[in-house]
Amino acid sequence: MKFIRFWGPPIVWMALIFLLSSRRAVHISDQETINFIFFKTLHVFEYAILYLLYFRAFKNSILSKENLRYIHLVSFLYTVLYAVTDELHQNFVPTREGKLPDVIIDGIGASISWILLIHLLPRAPDKLKYWVKKLDIS
Repeated sequence: MKFIRFWGPPIVWMALIFLLSSRRAVHISDQETINFIFFKTLHVFEYAILYLLYFRAFKNSILSKENLRYIHLVSFLYTVLYAVTDELHQNFVPTREGKLPDVIIDGIGASISWILLIHLLPRAPDKLKYWVKKLDIS
């Protein structure tokens, strides 16, 4: 049960990313700039969330809680590795193509979560800290 509790969310999130990457390319606007901003922002959020889910899973199930730096690093590496596999997968989807810049953008999303956990969470309001603790993230 502990495995499902902590590893279920990242597995489900990765499956969702995979399903979204399996779809043909879509556009939300006729303006390429709007499409670019919208979809790159989605990349950042997708992988920021994946990083948090990996961090939670590693921290609560496999890795020693004493070495948080290592947990952050492993979570980041797994997130970027999944981003690489997602971009490779997109090379096989009609109308899609895998791009190295997207992996970099995904890494930025993971980095944002890492920074938020290390630098901003300690200064966050108590109510937010309460919810982060209740969700087994910190």
